[in-house]
Amino acid sequence: EKLHAAGKTRPRLAVALGGKAETLAGLAGMGDLVLTCTGDLSRNRRVGLGLASGQPLSQITAALGHVAEGIPAAQNSRYFSKIAKIELPICEAVAQLLEGAITPKQAVAALMAREVREA
Repeated sequence: EKLHAAGKTRPRLAVALGGKAETLAGLAGMGDLVLTCTGDLSRNRRVGLGLASGQPLSQITAALGHVAEGIPAAQNSRYFSKIAKIELPICEAVAQLLEGAITPKQAVAALMAREVREA
């Protein structure tokens, strides 16, 4: 259910900024999302697992040795969602988590407490 919600977030932002939902809703777009969330080689997933285990972001990124594009993408998503005046709770929670403003436990609790809405 929450992965499904995440799948709706990217097209919503794209459409708000003049793009097409179909661009992100196809096999490549959804496949990228699923692989990022589940693949052992995903740098973004490794960042998330590291944060969930209590490691500081600086330590995680140093150990990666590569860019995890989700880190700047979270900040960019927050920026563009404010311009487009749309709510992106998952992106907001991730951005706050990366900034150290909230803990992983707080992020999950806040997201799971939200009502599931239709797009």
